[in-house]
Amino acid sequence: MSPLISRRLGRPAAALAVLSAMALATPTAFATAATATTTPTVPGAVSAPAAQAPAAPAVAGTAAGWAAGTRAYLVISAPADIAAAKTAVAAKGGTVFASYDPIGVIVAHSTSAGFAAALRTVTGIQQVGATRTSDVPADAYSPALPANPAQAATTLTESNRWDMTQIKADQAWSVTTGSPSVKVGVLDTGVDDQHQDLAPNFDAADSVSCAYGKPDTRSGAWRDVDTHGTHVAGTIAAAKNGKGVIGVAPGVKIASVRIAEPTSTLFYAENTVCGFVWAGDHGFKVTNNSYYTDPWQFNCPNDLDQAAIIEGVKRAQEYAEGKGSLQVAAAGNSNYDLANKTTDTESPNDSTKVARTISNACLDIPTELPGVVTVAATGSGSGKASYSNFGRGVIDVAAPGGDGATGVYSTLPGGKYGTKSGTSMASPHVTGVAALIASTDPSLTPADIRARLAGQANDLACPASDSRCTGTTANNGFFGEGQVDALKAVGGATPPTGKYFENTADVAIPDNTTVESPITVTGVSGNAPAALKVGVDIKHTYRGDLVVSLVAPDGTVYLLEDFPNNDSTDNVAKTYTVNAAASAANGTWKLRVKDGASGDTGTIDAWNLTF
Repeated sequence: MSPLISRRLGRPAAALAVLSAMALATPTAFATAATATTTPTVPGAVSAPAAQAPAAPAVAGTAAGWAAGTRAYLVISAPADIAAAKTAVAAKGGTVFASYDPIGVIVAHSTSAGFAAALRTVTGIQQVGATRTSDVPADAYSPALPANPAQAATTLTESNRWDMTQIKADQAWSVTTGSPSVKVGVLDTGVDDQHQDLAPNFDAADSVSCAYGKPDTRSGAWRDVDTHGTHVAGTIAAAKNGKGVIGVAPGVKIASVRIAEPTSTLFYAENTVCGFVWAGDHGFKVTNNSYYTDPWQFNCPNDLDQAAIIEGVKRAQEYAEGKGSLQVAAAGNSNYDLANKTTDTESPNDSTKVARTISNACLDIPTELPGVVTVAATGSGSGKASYSNFGRGVIDVAAPGGDGATGVYSTLPGGKYGTKSGTSMASPHVTGVAALIASTDPSLTPADIRARLAGQANDLACPASDSRCTGTTANNGFFGEGQVDALKAVGGATPPTGKYFENTADVAIPDNTTVESPITVTGVSGNAPAALKVGVDIKHTYRGDLVVSLVAPDGTVYLLEDFPNNDSTDNVAKTYTVNAAASAANGTWKLRVKDGASGDTGTIDAWNLTF
């Protein structure tokens, strides 16, 4: 078994043995071996106040040469005491590797086994914690640049994938594809910036490596040391350019913040601190975090080392949020109840694992930090993905992550494409929706976007057969507020407040035929609104053949669109606004589609009404 399978938030070993074609993502996901259309891919193990001064790390001169036994620590003080803390680090046998002064966090290195204990006795030092149970690699002192893979061309053309249609991203694009002024940070294993589907939206100026806890701004330092980050990036913002795939927000910019270290592909606390501070200082509106902070699956505040990890990462997250950045994170893939923690058998994953008893005070970070949006995974069809972590009061929203034979298809390094499954794949869908929300109103704060994500989500009830899911249909431990809906999310400056009705049953549209799809509306008093929203998703190979109308319960016909006969574009994915105030709301409404020519057919895939 690959060590990458056993060390992450994975499924139990027995289940993984069955899933022999899958490997757990480097962050919190498991994945199928990557595939391409004509050229095989290489299978990978896939899966502070705003007024303060900028927090670019102050590196204390030239770090001492690497030596065996070098360990990394977070040293935490009040920001006003940071200079004295640096002096104390040196006095107790350590060196300052990097310092994040506005949040009072130092990344220190030392070969002394008594370093942390000695430093904890110093006045003004609030916490000290080792961030790993293995040595800092020698590469930290002279990092090698990741490989720059040769790019393979693709013959793939864009199509509506199950995950995008499930959250109505394909319909949301008729409202907005996202603004290039919105920057999204991918905190992950890196991103292949030259991929044909990522290059149009890639922001090299704001990309960086934060491996080892210190920014490396050399060109290419941000590139992928695995495949996971490139896959995540494609789900968020693969370009709408006619080839490959389309991301949830194909018009926004993406920046890579590589926080995974090469070889191990682990995500240590100092790397996450660096990534969040970078996100805040570089204007990222949203970040995606499909990982947990190694080496501990859960960090417990009664352990001095882990308490410092919690505090350091928490300060960095608060700093980023204070600068306007919302963090979205994967819930994890152990099918574990995060609201009822009892044991941890997966930690530490950089040395020898030890089974331990834990409590709910122990946190999966960053996903359980205050302010972070925690994302569970659904499979195709909106049920809980078998592997997804859950927990009442922990999960905020859900999104497609894939399950079994149905995975999420996205970009891979070298111009390739492949399928992965996991909460790592669910989280970027939510990140993309958050980016679309930010695009519709740049003034929104992280708290505003969090509220919008909750308000637009479609409720998913607990399955009757699974007693582990507790709560209500509106908010429960499997799905939180529900599955995100990109179309509703971009419906205006505020989430739609009217009642929502939908028909997802397919209705075939043959040549030279008129068909109808019904929706029965109940519980809406009076007449329909003057701004009735009609969402339409029609698959058709030549929409110039089509006339699309809404038929009210009283028989009144409201023309939505008569497409020009020469409109050869495929499909209709739009939201229309109709003044239907003359018609009673309750009753059966129909979407009427007339095909007026021969040679092309289609299907009413879904449609909806928002009153």
